[in-house]
Amino acid sequence: MASLKTAEIARRAGCSVQQVRNLERDGVLPAATRTASGYRNYEEIHLRSALAYRALAAAVGPVEAKKIVRTLHQGPLPEVLALLDAAHAGLDAERADLREAREAVRVISGEPIDDVRGSDSMSVSELASALGVRPSTLRHWDAERLVVPGRDQRGTRRYTPSQVRDARIVHQLRLAGYRVEPLRALIPELRRSRRLEDVASALAVRDDGITARSRALFEGSAALSLVAFGSGDSG
Repeated sequence: MASLKTAEIARRAGCSVQQVRNLERDGVLPAATRTASGYRNYEEIHLRSALAYRALAAAVGPVEAKKIVRTLHQGPLPEVLALLDAAHAGLDAERADLREAREAVRVISGEPIDDVRGSDSMSVSELASALGVRPSTLRHWDAERLVVPGRDQRGTRRYTPSQVRDARIVHQLRLAGYRVEPLRALIPELRRSRRLEDVASALAVRDDGITARSRALFEGSAALSLVAFGSGDSG
């Protein structure tokens, strides 16, 4: 493969010229050779390293992606394989959490809340203990308008059975990786309609995201193999 200029690496890797320079500075690309006038000359390994980084960044984020590719250039292969194993394990754990969230939300949403009595309400400490979270977590959910409890005559938070159910759903969705902002829009809709389909759709979006990252990790691993062992066509 003929030597490549910085702009060509950037075009074929789908990034900017400055990003290519930054990746070389950070050790993600091997140091380029220089012409007599100081211009960088890149080769096939630089393009393949940039392509591997891009795929891995979509899978595990830019910081971890840089670490993986840099380790491939600088460390023994078992260290790279260990990093990839950890990335796969992380995605597998996210899938497991998602499966548990789906089942938990299905069960929780179907629980009856009829014949409610005042004695059925729970305090912050009682609900926190039941969920296995800190009381400060429940206060944060209150501040974010995710689960807003009532107050007794002394101004102490008290959660009704329906609010306890909301808290359990929020807890499961948070465990599945769902962020606070989309939950803020989802939970009131669920509270009004009690439609399990709303939560199922939200979890499906999360599932799609994990699948996309898994595919990126698969592609990144293949690209790393080309960096390590050569062969194949980078163009």
